[in-house]
Amino acid sequence: MNRAQRGLEAFLRRKAAPPTEHVEMLALPDGGEKVLRIRRHAGARRLTLRLAPDGGEVRVTIPRWAPFSEGRDFALSRREWLAAQLAKIPQTLAIGTGSLVPYRGRDLVVAWEHRLPRRPALVGERLQLGGPEDGIAGRVRRWLESEALGLMQGDLAFYCAAADLDTPLLRLSRAQRRWGSCSSQGTVRINWRLVMAPDMVRRSVVAHEVAHLVHFDHSPRFHAFLGAIYDGDIAHADAWLKRHGRSLHVPFG
Repeated sequence: MNRAQRGLEAFLRRKAAPPTEHVEMLALPDGGEKVLRIRRHAGARRLTLRLAPDGGEVRVTIPRWAPFSEGRDFALSRREWLAAQLAKIPQTLAIGTGSLVPYRGRDLVVAWEHRLPRRPALVGERLQLGGPEDGIAGRVRRWLESEALGLMQGDLAFYCAAADLDTPLLRLSRAQRRWGSCSSQGTVRINWRLVMAPDMVRRSVVAHEVAHLVHFDHSPRFHAFLGAIYDGDIAHADAWLKRHGRSLHVPFG
């Protein structure tokens, strides 16, 4: 078979393959609508439903043999649950003088005075800053990201030392679906919003990605290795993130 014939066969196979994704609008009980994204997945054995962390869309995963209509019916049957989950998503966090900002599991009070330096400074439980009042939110967010980078670099060095590994490159992530990731080239990415969670939660995610530098899967060996290097209670950290993780995605305004 020559190259042209192989190319034609590959084209025909792709053309014959069923589409893997379907998008439509899903009506909600309150009269509103959300984007419904239905995806076929080769490894799926059942239908699963998730709400995007920011509440922007509803995601249904179906087995590759299932029709999209089954995914739509599945979402429709769970509209009341979706409405309850949407009600839990925090609204925009208005940052101004006197506002509370989550940081390492506690709330800081934003204390703005025009005469103070523009860069935020942590003083006890107060986050003090000056500069133009209409730029407070942006400066607070940049401060949180800077704090996240410093803390996570320390976490990464700590767990790499525990794993007897060189410390790889760290990047902050703004992903909404993952708290952390590790590339095959060794770069570790951690969601900056974890700086708002208790330390043990942030550190558990970093330790998780360090364990992936040794075991690039979720095998028993991976979990054993993670348990050996993490200096806390993994189950407790995972439970916190499952219960409160969505609140970390609150938009800043």
